[in-house]
Amino acid sequence: MKKNILAILIILALGFSHNQIQAQGVLKKVGSKVGKAIKESISESDSNTETTKEESNIDLNKVKVETNLPERGNKSTSKSEFKASAYLYVSPKGNNRNDGSKEAPFKDIQKAVDEAPEGALIRVAEGNYLGKLNAGYISIKKYVGLEGGYSPDFSERDPIKYRTSIQPRPEQAGTNSNYGLFDIYVSGNPNGRILIDGFMLDKGQMNRYVSHAATDPRFIVPEGLETGHLNPPGMVISQPSMRGQSSVSNQLIHGDVEGNVIIRNCILLNGSHYGIQMGHKGGKWEVYNNLFITNRMAACEIRGMNNKPGASIVEFHHNTVLFSWRRDWVPADKDMGYGYRFMTRVDSDVHHNIFGCNDFSALDRTRIDSDKNIEASRKTSSYENLFFNNIEADIALPSGGGKFMRIFAEDFEDVDQLAIADDNRELNDDEINTFSKLIDAAYLKAFLNIESSTSTSYNPNSSENTFRSAMGMNQRGTETNFVSMYGNAYPFEKAADLFGAIEGYGAQKIE
Repeated sequence: MKKNILAILIILALGFSHNQIQAQGVLKKVGSKVGKAIKESISESDSNTETTKEESNIDLNKVKVETNLPERGNKSTSKSEFKASAYLYVSPKGNNRNDGSKEAPFKDIQKAVDEAPEGALIRVAEGNYLGKLNAGYISIKKYVGLEGGYSPDFSERDPIKYRTSIQPRPEQAGTNSNYGLFDIYVSGNPNGRILIDGFMLDKGQMNRYVSHAATDPRFIVPEGLETGHLNPPGMVISQPSMRGQSSVSNQLIHGDVEGNVIIRNCILLNGSHYGIQMGHKGGKWEVYNNLFITNRMAACEIRGMNNKPGASIVEFHHNTVLFSWRRDWVPADKDMGYGYRFMTRVDSDVHHNIFGCNDFSALDRTRIDSDKNIEASRKTSSYENLFFNNIEADIALPSGGGKFMRIFAEDFEDVDQLAIADDNRELNDDEINTFSKLIDAAYLKAFLNIESSTSTSYNPNSSENTFRSAMGMNQRGTETNFVSMYGNAYPFEKAADLFGAIEGYGAQKIE
């Protein structure tokens, strides 16, 4: 009798996998109920019936029931680490004629990358690095790891205390405009590894901004901010400017990679054209414990470049993503301004992040693969994320006709495109109070008080339109746009304050 009950209950439990259960919370409940039922059936069965040790110790809370869902993550650390084949060292006090040892480090990261064997780990002391001949970027074309945040003598590592940055100046705009600050193009080894760990990437000194001497009242700099509006690439604001001569369309991290990638413990700041924008040729990527602050277009966009379903995986977790800005400053027909983008041909697992004050939405799930079979196999999840004050939505979905649906966290459970969608929520009052104290106060105030408007005027009897009408030409009107804030530079010195803001969510303190 007891064996029959056991067999029936286990078959029922395993049967759930064929129905493709849509939430792991259900699986936990099923395991608990089945385990309880087994224990009850054993205790109620005939005491003379023999029970083997293996049967009596079954704990179905530990039995893995197979589904088509990804394994649910909850840790702020990586599931895989970088195993180095060799170690090289870089310091501003080094020399590129050295051998790259701890005692005789290179002076430049690019030199170390060029000299490193495949699989090497490059340890970088505090300082600002601009690449070969100060070109303003680092080119990576082999499987290596880069680890910033070391003290000058490499005796201690603390990426917040010993800040290791790539922060180009206006003079680099002529040499790095076609490259990411980290420009990574590597393929040929599906098991190869790339590691970017502990760097501050900032274009705030290189971008062109409206200055404090603006003559048009529409572009007056909000009180307490370092700069006025970002002059976005390809759309110059005709006002006195500061810092760079132009804003160029290069990313903070860019490239195409086959293999495994880890990007962690970094600050990606003031990107004029994406924080991360990369192509994924296959492998497992982890982007975690980073701060993405004030990046135009999107904080993170990783597109799939492999036609095999499930070949390209991204786990985006424990990041803090703030102030992602739209394509241009004109208020009408807002385009872009996303935190994380679910791109086609990539399975994405997004969890334990904080998304706040993004100009359009925290998440973008509007891209649909042209191949229906590949699209149907794509797995995307968002769970246990915190949201606050994202202007249009927490997730954007396609609604047909080129329009978007705007969905907030409380309704994620009804989003069919999300395989796991539970425990997403808005910050509570205590969390808002704690978190807001760590954001630059002037920047947050300006964002919360954003004003925008678009007005048009048309006078058919104006001298211009009278003339154009007489010549058989279309008549014209004028449009005036205003927005009080757009892509203004976030202060470099205050960005790191946001590590560890809320325990368990967003970027945690670097250990």
